[in-house]
Amino acid sequence: MDLKKEEKYTKIIEPSLKEARMRRNKTLHFNVFDLNPKYLNLGAGKHYLLKTYGCQGNLADSEKISGILELLGFEKTSDELDADFVLFNTCAIRENAEERVFGELGRFQKFRKKNKNMIIGICGCMPQEEKTIVKIKQSLPYIDIVFGTHNIASLPEYVYEVMQEHKKVINVLSIEGEIYENVPVIRDHPKKAWINIMYGCDEFCTYCIVPYTRGKERSRRPEAIIEEVKAIAEQGYVEVTLLGQNVNAYGKDLTDIHYSFADLLRDLHQTNIKRIRFTTSHPRDLDDDTIQAMALGGNIMPHLHLPVQSGNNEVLKRMNRKYTKEEYLDKIKKLKETIPGISITTDIIVAFPGETEEQFLDTIDLVKTVEYDGAFTFIYSPREGTPAAKYENNLTEQQKHERLNALNEVVNFYALKGHERFENEIVEVLVEGPSKNNPEVLTGYTRHNMLVNFPNSQLYPCQIGDLVNVRIVKAFSWHLLGEMV
Repeated sequence: MDLKKEEKYTKIIEPSLKEARMRRNKTLHFNVFDLNPKYLNLGAGKHYLLKTYGCQGNLADSEKISGILELLGFEKTSDELDADFVLFNTCAIRENAEERVFGELGRFQKFRKKNKNMIIGICGCMPQEEKTIVKIKQSLPYIDIVFGTHNIASLPEYVYEVMQEHKKVINVLSIEGEIYENVPVIRDHPKKAWINIMYGCDEFCTYCIVPYTRGKERSRRPEAIIEEVKAIAEQGYVEVTLLGQNVNAYGKDLTDIHYSFADLLRDLHQTNIKRIRFTTSHPRDLDDDTIQAMALGGNIMPHLHLPVQSGNNEVLKRMNRKYTKEEYLDKIKKLKETIPGISITTDIIVAFPGETEEQFLDTIDLVKTVEYDGAFTFIYSPREGTPAAKYENNLTEQQKHERLNALNEVVNFYALKGHERFENEIVEVLVEGPSKNNPEVLTGYTRHNMLVNFPNSQLYPCQIGDLVNVRIVKAFSWHLLGEMV
C-alpha cells in the first residue's frame, strides 16, 4: 500500500463483511435528525449532482441525501460541468452496475482536473464491500468522501470535514447504526413517494450481498410511518410505496409491541392517501393475515411483487430461500382466491450454479402455473463475499443466455395474456407525464401496476398525478394502449 495515498484520508473506518454478517441483539435507538448550526450554509452558492444506481431503496436514500444537501445550502444541478459536489449513490447487486460506477468515476476525474475544488463522493452499497474500499485507496485518490448505507444522517459532518478542514473521509460502518426520523427529503416525484418502513435483511440468500450491505432487519415505529403517510397525503401526494428488503418481516423486531405488516396495512388503509403499494415481499414471511389485509382493497393496490427466483426445490435450497415450490404455489393460490384479479409479478434467476436442464424446466413449469403478469429475469451474477460465489458453475455463457431467452419467451406470453384481460375495460390510471418518445402521448400506471400509454386529451388535458379513466384498446406484453374516457 502506498502510504502517501493512505495518509490522504484523515479519517478511515473500513467495512468488514465478516462483521456485517453478525446479528447482535442490541437495543435499537430511534433518533430525530437535528442539524448542527455550524453546518448551515456550507453549500451556499454551490451546486450538487447526485447520481443514483440500484433499487427503490437507493432512490429513497438519494431523496434524503438531496434533502440534507439542500438544507446545507447546496442547489441541485444536472450539469456535470456546473457541479461543485458530485455524489454517486451505488448498488452492489450485480457486477455490471459496479463497473458502470467505476467508469463514471473515471470520467469525472477529467472534470476534477479542470475544477480542483470539485468534491467527489461515493456512498450506498458499493462502499460496504471491502474490495471497493481497497480499490478506492489504491486507484481512486481523487475521491473525497466515502460512506455506506448506515450513516446518511452524518453527511453534514463529512461535508464539513472536506470543505472546512480539508480532510478526506472514508467512514463505512459494518454494523447498522441508529434509525433517524425527520431526515429532510426532496422527493423526485411530485405525486408519488417512497417511504421506508424498515431497513436491512436477515434472509441471507446465498447469492445476495444485501444482508451485508444493509445490515440486520430494523423496523421504524408504526406511529412515525403513519404520520409520514398522513403528512404527504395532506401535501397532495397521491401514491406511496412502502419500502423494505423484506416488508413482510416488518414489526418482528419491535419487542415492546405486537405489531405486524398486516397491522400497518390496516392502519394505512384508514388514511387519506389514495394509493398504497409495497416492495419487496419475501414468500417465506407472506402470511394469511397480510393477504387478508391486502384484500381490504380501496387504497391498497391489487398488485404483489413476490420473487420466486427458481421453481426447483433443490435450487431453492442451495439459494437458501427457506420455502419450497409447493409452499410458494400455495401462497399464490390463497392470493388469487382472496383477492380476485390480483396482478402478480416476480423475480427469477436462471443458471444458478449447479442448475440442471430439468431444474430449469421446473422453473418454466412454475411460470406456466402462476401465469405472472410480468417478471424481472436475470442470469446469475456471482457477488464476492456470498456463499454462492464459491459454488461451481457448470454452464457455458451460451447455455445461460439460451435459458434466459427461453424463460423470457414464456414470461412474455403470460404477461400478454394477463394484459389482454383488460382490453375494452375502463381502468384508473395515475398520470406519470408525457412519453419520452412522443410528448403528445401520456403514460401512467393502473391499480394493477400496469403501464398504460394514451393520447392526451385536448378537451381535458392531464397533469402529473391526476387519476383518470382510460379505456384499454390494445394489450402488449409490457404495456397497454388506451384512450381517455
